[in-house]
Amino acid sequence: MRLYNTLTRQKEELRPVEPGRVKVYTCGPTVYLYAHIGNFRSFLFADLLRRGLEYSGLAVEHVMNITDVGHLTDDEDSGEDKLEVRAKSEGKTPEQIAKFYEDAFWQDAGRINLLRPSRVCHATDHIADMIELNRRIEANGFAYRTSVGLIYDTAKFPGYADLARLNLARQQAGARTEIDPERHNPADFALWISNQPRHLMQWDSPWGRGFPGWHLECSAMSMKYLGERFDIHTGGIDHIPVHHTNERAQNFAATGHEVVNVWLHGAFLTVGDARMGKSEGNLITLTQLGERGFRPADFRYLCLTALYRMPLNFTEESMESARNSLNGLVDFGRNAQGWQESDGGRLEPLGQEFRAAIEDDLNLPQALAVAWNVVREGNKRQDRAAWGLLLDFDRVLGLGLAALVDAGSVVPAEVQELVEQRQAARKAKDWPAADRLRDRLAELGWRVEDTPGGNCSLKPLP
Repeated sequence: MRLYNTLTRQKEELRPVEPGRVKVYTCGPTVYLYAHIGNFRSFLFADLLRRGLEYSGLAVEHVMNITDVGHLTDDEDSGEDKLEVRAKSEGKTPEQIAKFYEDAFWQDAGRINLLRPSRVCHATDHIADMIELNRRIEANGFAYRTSVGLIYDTAKFPGYADLARLNLARQQAGARTEIDPERHNPADFALWISNQPRHLMQWDSPWGRGFPGWHLECSAMSMKYLGERFDIHTGGIDHIPVHHTNERAQNFAATGHEVVNVWLHGAFLTVGDARMGKSEGNLITLTQLGERGFRPADFRYLCLTALYRMPLNFTEESMESARNSLNGLVDFGRNAQGWQESDGGRLEPLGQEFRAAIEDDLNLPQALAVAWNVVREGNKRQDRAAWGLLLDFDRVLGLGLAALVDAGSVVPAEVQELVEQRQAARKAKDWPAADRLRDRLAELGWRVEDTPGGNCSLKPLP
């Protein structure tokens, strides 16, 4: 498999640290609000990566964190903790907020068919690991103390700017020196914050009672569970200039070497010219999509139509197109149930094309094109083996095609009775009655289509 490494800005062949086994870390949600579909595009990309690796025969150890402390409102070192802001607004504790929104996250993750990571780790369960990591960073000469707490000295890491291609010479002190004039460089960032006595979540440390910097959490937890050299770190492109740049710096300060082999980043889901985000005020949740008549699987299909590292524009029209395309795959699956099955030999080249697309930096648009070629081949020959191959592809696509087909395979008795009444009305040429019964079936969620021979087919509406 070849993957696009953000650090080197090129595709590279994946060479696992442990042959046959790939270790992946994903930056998970900060659980202070409902995750929106822009967030889920990033998590879906990590899910597709895992599925693609496993499809290629590799074992995957996938670790994802839950940020339940330390993520300040400007994503850097100033402002209030996002959980505490939400806790105050809802009259709850930060722990209650974190639990509620994490539960909501996992419920939505299941709806969109995200595989549960091998390990989910919470920041608040790993404070001791973060303190120990800070001890190593400080002992190695990469940190200094100010009235704010423990600060990372970016001048000590010559490669600090490499991941994001930062121009440090043009950076101004700005807000950071306003909150901490003792910092040596504008890019220096907090490893531990101990000057906020009213912060609700605090722990004792060698640098005073306080809480960890947001970036420290992922360094500590990824190395704890995946080791000091692991294969892949994923996240959104918004993580590149600050969060992942600082993670990489912390890793180097503690170990003296690169910890992550490949940095992978997913692009934004956009609405018009703006990314979908909380600050932009253009959020849409999976529940809100459902209220518009779209299934979670429709959104998943939409995400398959663009390369993970390219922007994807969300519109009502693009969602309708995704829904119609997915319905086409489901209809194919239903039709295939009555076909004969070949040995599948004619389809083998298409299987090879699909695997090649997946192994070329997760080229899902190309993989989808192959899937539709399978559908065309299956329809042409009425070969049920094509449906079997499509289900094999769905191990990566994750659309849940088998479940979508099965969901419409059982026709309720009331619906079946209405269909029979309509058939009788059509036979008697009572067209107004036939139309009324068709409309009633639509109200119950079923579409009836008449065939030239006088029969009809029945399909569940999306």
